[in-house]
Amino acid sequence: PARTEGLLEDLAELFRVALADNAQAVTLGAEVELAQRYLAIEQIRFGERLRVSWELDPGASMARVPPLLLQPLVENAVRHGIEPADDGGTIRVRTRVKLGRALIAISNSLPAQPGSQPGNGIALRNVRERLRLMHDVAGQFETRLEADAYRVQIMVPL
Repeated sequence: PARTEGLLEDLAELFRVALADNAQAVTLGAEVELAQRYLAIEQIRFGERLRVSWELDPGASMARVPPLLLQPLVENAVRHGIEPADDGGTIRVRTRVKLGRALIAISNSLPAQPGSQPGNGIALRNVRERLRLMHDVAGQFETRLEADAYRVQIMVPL
C-alpha cells in the first residue's frame, strides 16, 4: 500500500506539471525532482532491470530551465535504452556547475540488439527549441551516440 500511494503521488505530480501553464521557467532542481518521480514510476515497472545513477551538484539547482525539460529525455532513455534490453540498463543523470553555467548530462546504456523502433526525434527537437527560446545562444544542447551509450548534454546560464 505504501508503494502504491507513492506511485499515485508521483503520477499526480507528473499530471500537475504537464497540465500547468508551461510559459514560466522553473528551477533545474524542480526539474530534477520531477525526473526522479518519473523514474521512480519506471523503477516499479522495470524493477532491477532499471538502474539509475544521480550525481547532483546543489550549485546547479537554481539554474532556470523550461518546464518539462528533463522528463522527456529520461523517458527517451527508458524507451530506447532500457526497455529493449533483456538485462535492462543504466541511466545516469548528472548536474554540475562549470564556468558559471549549469551542465546537465543524461546518458543511457544501449541494448546489445536494438529492439525499439527509432524515434522521430520530436522530444529532442522540442527540448532544443524550448532551450533556444529561453536562453538563445547562451544555452547549448548536444546529443551523442557512442558505442555503449547515448548522451544528451545541456548547458544553461546560472
